[in-house]
Amino acid sequence: IEIGDVFIRGGSPGHAVIVVDLVQDSATNEKMVLLAQSYMPAQDIHILKNPANADFSPWYLVKDMSADFLTPEWTFSGNNLKHFK
Repeated sequence: IEIGDVFIRGGSPGHAVIVVDLVQDSATNEKMVLLAQSYMPAQDIHILKNPANADFSPWYLVKDMSADFLTPEWTFSGNNLKHFK
């Protein structure tokens, strides 16, 4: 997972959230990301809270993102992650 990667959920309506920052704990190598989203028109981009982990919110533990994970309004899974080269 890298900054700029996108979790995309198709459908009608579908939705996407973007990875806007990434940190890694030097002692444990554990990674966390910040996610952001917007709605159409994309004029008001905001950082998402982590409703499943108030201790780390707004950060999301990458290890918790391999299965289904919650954002305030949507559920994503690890296979929703897309990387653009």
